[in-house]
Amino acid sequence: MTRTEASEPAVEKFAPNGGTVTAVVAGLVALAFILAWAIDIHRVALWVPALALLGGAIVWISTVRPRVRVQNHELVLQNMVTTTYLPLASIDEVAVRQVMAVRAGGQRYICSGVGRSMRSALKGSSVEQARQQVGGLRGELAKVPEPGMHYADFVELRVRELINEDRMRRGVKRYSPEADELAKQVRRVPSWPAIAILAVVAVFLVVSLVVG
Repeated sequence: MTRTEASEPAVEKFAPNGGTVTAVVAGLVALAFILAWAIDIHRVALWVPALALLGGAIVWISTVRPRVRVQNHELVLQNMVTTTYLPLASIDEVAVRQVMAVRAGGQRYICSGVGRSMRSALKGSSVEQARQQVGGLRGELAKVPEPGMHYADFVELRVRELINEDRMRRGVKRYSPEADELAKQVRRVPSWPAIAILAVVAVFLVVSLVVG
């Protein structure tokens, strides 16, 4: 997690929601199929490496690309093939279960870049419940995870604090018409490189099946 100078908008990057090991394993499996085809191209059909490439690309993009960060007073939700930018003060609700979910302007946005396991999600955020009983954490006390704190709890608390700070900066209240108006600035941008990779390997698979 990094921050710019105090005079500049904060930039905070949260650690990914695991998946790196899965992506590496998927990459190795895909590589094994490709090598098997390269070693014996006459006996191994072309669709085998094509399918391996497509599967590896899907696993890689779905596990490695999703990220959550805060920059320029916006919450940035980076998913498989899109990136959504939400003004912090426009966000009315935020929760981290199996994925991060936020609500702004009556719309719900999710990101798998941060999340909990199924078991942890069912139990809910015990850290958040404890802090609500004592009035919550101040923003400056939530910049780093506390010992023993689940990382998803830390992200949820920290994002809430940053949202509160931006509301105060803008003079916007939760569920207010001003917040709804600010939510109109939410934008979703396609990730053309990720889309291109998926499209190319999908076309390669189709061609390999046709060629036989």
